[in-house]
Amino acid sequence: MTSVPVFRVAAQRLSGAKVRLDGPEGRHAALVRRLQPGERVNLTDGAGLLAECVVRGSGGPGDPALDLEVLEHRSVPRPDPRVTVVQALAKGDRGETAVETMTEIGVDAIVPWAAARSITQWRGDRGEKALAKWRSTAAEASKQSRRIWWPEIAEPATTAQVARLVAGATLAAVLHEDADLSLADLTPEQLGLELGSGLGAGLGRTNDIVLIVGPEGGISPEELRAFAEAGGVPCRMGPTVLRTSTAGTAAAAVLLARSGRW
Repeated sequence: MTSVPVFRVAAQRLSGAKVRLDGPEGRHAALVRRLQPGERVNLTDGAGLLAECVVRGSGGPGDPALDLEVLEHRSVPRPDPRVTVVQALAKGDRGETAVETMTEIGVDAIVPWAAARSITQWRGDRGEKALAKWRSTAAEASKQSRRIWWPEIAEPATTAQVARLVAGATLAAVLHEDADLSLADLTPEQLGLELGSGLGAGLGRTNDIVLIVGPEGGISPEELRAFAEAGGVPCRMGPTVLRTSTAGTAAAAVLLARSGRW
């Protein structure tokens, strides 16, 4: 069975019994998806609000929009625990690849990190365009994966800002190939948590999991020290070395499963 397509609209437009889906989203629904009367559509604000709809009419080629009847309004709880990935800036399109796949599996926030060994640095107009591309990639991946909570793509962070993020997290794992501890072997006791029988057994809504993914050249000793002092735990993924574009997705998948999110 084909899943219902998702489109994003402003929250204030989701309260009524009818919605006119216009603008870029309506154009895509009408002209690209070619949705017809009687077909189902889900609308979301990307922050937990969901309107389950059915198409009742369309505006035609000169008016690319759809008239929708709302069948049900729902509020979807925020995923818990929240998973944030700090992604070092990567060369080429590897950053967008990381954003796309992490969005698809359910990561809640992605923080671009200007690591010391990142080949690419975001400055000026180039940085603004790169950030806009990450956000556009996340939006498209959210629609493709039928997400109701869309990930936040934060402003680029310095190492000091990442260290503060680590200090405020319930669990902070720094991916590093030479670490003694395997990510899969993390226990509540090693992290100083009292979570009962499983990683997510006692997590409340305020708890965060933070993963730090380094650049192609690796995380520098100074950065590792800063994160360790903030409470970060160095962890390895396994016997192989993953690219920066895939490491975050693989690591997040492990913790999403262990936390009970999957």
